[in-house]
Amino acid sequence: MIRQYEEQVERFPCPGLSDTDKDCYVQPECWRDKNEFKVRVLEWADKLGVKTRSLSVRPMRYKWASCSTAGNLAFNAELLELDRELGDYVIVHELLHFFVPNHGRLWKSLMRAHLGEYETLFQRLPALPETCAKK
Repeated sequence: MIRQYEEQVERFPCPGLSDTDKDCYVQPECWRDKNEFKVRVLEWADKLGVKTRSLSVRPMRYKWASCSTAGNLAFNAELLELDRELGDYVIVHELLHFFVPNHGRLWKSLMRAHLGEYETLFQRLPALPETCAKK
C-alpha cells in the first residue's frame, strides 16, 4: 500500500510547513488523511495477527495511542501530522501490547524484530503534555 503512494507523481502538502518552504510538498512522508492511517493500522494488525474490534483516530491530550484487551484501538489525531515512520512506530508499539502488556524485554525484542532500531523513532516523537498524575 505504501509503495502505491510512493509511485504517484502527485505531491501532497505536509501539515505544519509553509508554502514558501521548498520542501513543503513531500511524498510519501506525511499521511494524506485519517483513512490512509487506518489502512496502515489494519495492515500492521494483519501482519501481527491482531484482531481489532474498533479503530479510531481522535484528539487525545496525553498519549499517542491506547488499546484495550477487547480489541479497541485509539490513536491520537496529531499522528496524522507526523511522518509515516513515526506513525508506524506508534502503530506497532500499540499493537504489540495485545501480546505483551508492558515494555519489558519481550516487548523490546518484538519491537526490534519489526522496526529495527526503534529507539531512534521513539526519540523523534514530539513530547505530549504530561498527565496530571506525572506532575
